[in-house]
Amino acid sequence: MNAFSTVEPQAVFARAERAKFDACYPEIPHTLRHALGDHPLLTLEALADLAEALPAGSIEYNASDQPIGVEGKPEPTGMPIGETIRRIETSRSWAVLKNIEQHPAYAALVDALLDELKPLIEARTGAMMKTQGFAFVTSAGGVTPYHFDPEHNILLQVRGSKVMTQFPAGNPAFAPDRVHETYHTGGGRELAWRDDLLPGGREFAIGAGEAVYVPVMAPHFVRNGPEPSVSLSITWRSDWSFAEADARAFNGLLRKLGLNPAAPDRWPAQNRAKALGWRLARRVGLG
Repeated sequence: MNAFSTVEPQAVFARAERAKFDACYPEIPHTLRHALGDHPLLTLEALADLAEALPAGSIEYNASDQPIGVEGKPEPTGMPIGETIRRIETSRSWAVLKNIEQHPAYAALVDALLDELKPLIEARTGAMMKTQGFAFVTSAGGVTPYHFDPEHNILLQVRGSKVMTQFPAGNPAFAPDRVHETYHTGGGRELAWRDDLLPGGREFAIGAGEAVYVPVMAPHFVRNGPEPSVSLSITWRSDWSFAEADARAFNGLLRKLGLNPAAPDRWPAQNRAKALGWRLARRVGLG
């Protein structure tokens, strides 16, 4: 039986961890324990090989000593991606490999992990859609700047440690409505940072064998620990997350018309009317 069987005790997420996830999903951030261990696909050499095989659009890397808030994406270091990862202890870099499911072995890994949680997820937010995997490799002390993401996300720490500081999803004090609207119509996911936001955040410290769940569009930033880090993010979308995104985009259209629309409601609200409005607007060329 392989390491990713959903049969106890080989499950990556033990029964108690799945129960915790079930109690919190989809809106409550929380930590989990996992038994992914030192998986051969997640060693530095394996990830360097994967990075060199992925298309350029699936790779992002830059210097790791970033501020919490940045405007736009930082510039690459100029070091080749394979060398960046293999020398992560000294390269002072941060790298993400996007959509690792493009490679069959990594697709099987992502599917196996998500299959353990699929019944719990689909009972709450419906069919899992657009399942994806992202691998992060970070030098000691590196920072992932303040941003949000449109997916339901579990970040599994495989090597090293990090502290993720999360802020309440849907609260305009941490991510203004206009920024949501801009993001869902093609803008960036980076958020403006102010130090006075920090008291509203909640820190989640995770080490190897631990994970943290991030709700859809929950603003967050990450500080890496005192040694290099490898982590794996498994993500999925739902009807609800797509409707929230489309409702935000429709609000952007309404705002351009001089209106001041109310923000979409969080789960379990479906935001169907505005989502339909955006989809119709796109069909007729207004979006």
